[in-house]
Amino acid sequence: MKTKMMTAIAVGAVLAATISAVPAEAQRRHGGSVSVQGSGGRGGIASRSTTGTVGNGTVTRGVQTNAGYGSTTTRASSTSNGTYNGSTTHTLNNGKTFGRSTTATNNGDGTGSYSSTVTGPNGQSGTVSGTVSTSPEN
Repeated sequence: MKTKMMTAIAVGAVLAATISAVPAEAQRRHGGSVSVQGSGGRGGIASRSTTGTVGNGTVTRGVQTNAGYGSTTTRASSTSNGTYNGSTTHTLNNGKTFGRSTTATNNGDGTGSYSSTVTGPNGQSGTVSGTVSTSPEN
């Protein structure tokens, strides 16, 4: 079992490295998958797809091993009128999800507001928020 898990982790790392080696500009315009297969049924598939434009879009990445281990990550972001909204959601094969969402706003008066919420796989969550100034404090 431990060997299978280590193999799954190694295959996932190889697949993720293969996909991330593609230049960022090419990744924004393309989606696809890579399959790595070895002896004894070892191997897996990594996939990636994008929609939208830089700063306003969604990227979905997944890694699935032949042994049944895997996850899917979806990242979405948008910017409009001085506000950024972004989120990341990870979904495991067992259906559990976890991630974070963040909003940051330029208030137009030399300050910015932010709020970020993290949610764990068992539904627990925490939020951090506040306002920051772009001018030094005296």
